[in-house]
Amino acid sequence: MKPTTRGFLFLAFVLAVLPLALPNAYYYDLAIRMAINATIAVGLNLLVGYTGQISLGHAGFFGIGAYASAILTSRYGLPSALAMGLGAAATAALAFVVARPILKLKGNYLAMATLGLGIILSMVIVNETEFTGGPDGMPVDAFSLFGLQIAGEQAWYGVVAVLLLFVTRGALNLIDAPAGRALQAIHGSEVAARVAGIDVPSFKVRVFVLSAVIASVMGSVTAHYVGFLTPGVAGFFHSIELITMVVLGGMASVFGSILGAVVLTLLPQLLSAFEGWETVIFGLILMLTMIFLPRGIVPTLRLKFAGRAA
Repeated sequence: MKPTTRGFLFLAFVLAVLPLALPNAYYYDLAIRMAINATIAVGLNLLVGYTGQISLGHAGFFGIGAYASAILTSRYGLPSALAMGLGAAATAALAFVVARPILKLKGNYLAMATLGLGIILSMVIVNETEFTGGPDGMPVDAFSLFGLQIAGEQAWYGVVAVLLLFVTRGALNLIDAPAGRALQAIHGSEVAARVAGIDVPSFKVRVFVLSAVIASVMGSVTAHYVGFLTPGVAGFFHSIELITMVVLGGMASVFGSILGAVVLTLLPQLLSAFEGWETVIFGLILMLTMIFLPRGIVPTLRLKFAGRAA
């Protein structure tokens, strides 16, 4: 059995038995937020970790999905699933349009371009008060499918757990496929990838759109789960949080993305006891982690264990 298959089965087992260890709604809420962040991080890692294309504006795509679901259901009465699909389609269209010019850039220029895109999307959400409620935010209707309403932490945990498994399995399959090897070749050297016959611009656009759509869908899920939205979901700090999850857990590591999302979602809760110092301690932990685990948690530990085994 391949290591990735064992890892996926272990993830499925953990998600299946975790509810047995969740004593109340607070812990369910924490687990749901972990799963949502982990799903987005897996998609973002395909772009950043495997393809080597930085994105500092992914919270903008998250915001498109979230506000599309909120506006289309609450203001226009569309079914929740249709609103989610339309939000994902709008995100895919926008990502496709901006991807080619943005992904021609490299390094700091690419980072600034994606940052600018995220800021534009955030400003639109803040300023279009007629539709989004502006800084005050807006309520979101409950999610319903075929007349059945998803309500309660246990039901939502089941939904996000299935989505996390689905995206993780899809990411693992993509990485093992020729398309995944093409993405990794682009990360290694775009010139060499072109020489090998890989359509570099096309692959970069596709993975950018894919990661954006995953963020959009999870934005819709978050909107219906939380029941209220504010522009902060599409803000710069949310984008930084998402990219930090990928880097902390380990770039080019699907399970590293998941672990990074779990750590960054859980850590602020654990540090809340250090009132007034939680931000300092949080930053110190991240700094020490990157000093002693420079490749990210999972890849660094994997290399250390592999060295000992050898």
